[in-house]
Amino acid sequence: MSWGHDEYLYRVLKFNKCTIPEEGLYMIRFHSFYPWHSHGDYMHLCNEKDLRMLPWVTEFNKFDLYTKNPELPDVEKLKPYYQSLIDKYCPGKLHW
Repeated sequence: MSWGHDEYLYRVLKFNKCTIPEEGLYMIRFHSFYPWHSHGDYMHLCNEKDLRMLPWVTEFNKFDLYTKNPELPDVEKLKPYYQSLIDKYCPGKLHW
């Protein structure tokens, strides 16, 4: 497993005490770890919590890779929705 943008964001969110549910944090942290969630590798290293979280990571994967739309979204239209999520789970200034 490598240290990349997924682990970095996970650590930033944890450091800032964001209230994203544990399942969401696992999705952020491990969604790029394909050998684990798509091929069943490293299962012998999993603890009970990892096994409970695996279905969440697998479910999230459907919305991650190859789900990009060639049309750009209307950012101003989407901004209130995403800002409400940021305000709910990561209020205030984040320390990067």
